[in-house]
Amino acid sequence: MSWTEVVIEIARDHAESLSDALMEAGALSVSVEDADEGTDQERPLFGEPGMVPSEAAWDHSRVVALTDVDADQAAIVAEAAAAIGLAATPAFTTREVADEDWVRLTQSQFAPIHIGKNIWVVPSWHEAPDPDALILELDPGLAFGTGSHPTTRLCMEWLEAHPAPGKTVLDYGCGSGILAMVAKKLGAGDVAGVDIDPQAIESARENAARNDCEIDYYLPDDFAVSAKEQHARGKFDTVVANILSSPLKVMAPMLAGRVAPGGFLILSGVLARQAEEVAEAYAPFIKLSVWAEQDGWVALQGQLGAQAALPARGQ
Repeated sequence: MSWTEVVIEIARDHAESLSDALMEAGALSVSVEDADEGTDQERPLFGEPGMVPSEAAWDHSRVVALTDVDADQAAIVAEAAAAIGLAATPAFTTREVADEDWVRLTQSQFAPIHIGKNIWVVPSWHEAPDPDALILELDPGLAFGTGSHPTTRLCMEWLEAHPAPGKTVLDYGCGSGILAMVAKKLGAGDVAGVDIDPQAIESARENAARNDCEIDYYLPDDFAVSAKEQHARGKFDTVVANILSSPLKVMAPMLAGRVAPGGFLILSGVLARQAEEVAEAYAPFIKLSVWAEQDGWVALQGQLGAQAALPARGQ
């Protein structure tokens, strides 16, 4: 079986609405890409809660709609354009999509990822590039956290730069469990992970078993009940939370309250422009400062009881 892709370049303000209209008009799937990909104008764009639809696209966007090979592509585009009130049907091109071994094709898009100085995230179908490195066998899945996103990388790099053999670590908002596994492989003692998504907890447990990491993963309510018994009254030497700025601000009293005296709190999922407001939310509990920035995202760090800001990476 084969399909036909319809490719339309359009301004950002219309990308989201045109995508929805194309689906209504008969497209099988629609994606929005950066039309400047591969040029100096290419820019990363990461979605976050609260982002309005017009921000979830690029100034120069490319809308790609997948259709049946025998569909009337011109009619689909015309119907979609009329539905969103465009004065004229936008120009488009088509390209054939041949049947593929989709499993093999998907796997080919995920190569081992090198993070920090000595960490490799390796899909199960690849050989580890450096068997002597810290290897995490992790396949892309439904739970967030493969090391490809800047916020995950920043947290992993912080953990690598601050090894604490025998210390306790809490990964709050654990997703795939990757941060907890990094901490464990770096020698941490008691490690726990928490996530609101039961599927993420299941994925994290499977990943930990695959990587020979003894880690306890919990849903929030279960963690609140068992933490006092299993994890030294729920206090940890290092607490890392890679979520997003809005929930991080709401959870400031709770997350700061999980840090043991003298312990560290590391937060990411924070855009550089949001760093100050997140730090202000935690100011009554712990002093936070920017440790490092990558692609517009930052990692914040703080030590419970420290009066001055901790040094940034490289200082």
